[in-house]
Amino acid sequence: MSIEIANESGVAVDTDAVLAVARHALDEMGVNPLAELSVLLVDVDYMTELNHRWMGGDGPTDVLAFPMDEGSVDHGPGEVSGSEPALLGDIVLCPEVAAKQAATAGHSAGDELHLLTVHGVLHLLGYDHAEPDEEREMFELQSRLLSGWRAARAR
Repeated sequence: MSIEIANESGVAVDTDAVLAVARHALDEMGVNPLAELSVLLVDVDYMTELNHRWMGGDGPTDVLAFPMDEGSVDHGPGEVSGSEPALLGDIVLCPEVAAKQAATAGHSAGDELHLLTVHGVLHLLGYDHAEPDEEREMFELQSRLLSGWRAARAR
């Protein structure tokens, strides 16, 4: 699985852990091992610009997901996967927003970035949380993936 990460946020981030949690989520979701993902960490100003331009939002947000090729994503053993790599898309994270949310939630900024990475991966795989039933499904899956990654990491 090809995962590229670029930290342009100006904030020190454990990019190895971000890559590891993204890889774990993709593996657990049965995504084609030839899939490609990009993770970009940006500052507040750039995230504000992206949020306004693409989502119509005001101010910065914590994570944005830009799917590229949803039709080629291998969602698991029920689908036949082709030999072509799936271009999943881009996840954009804002460490400064994540740090503020982490302080409110009572956990580390790293933990918040891991959660947001998994959240972004799930969006790229077609999950959403606009409706209550979708939100419940997505957040339960997000929690299970994070718990599994943390347990594997603690061994």
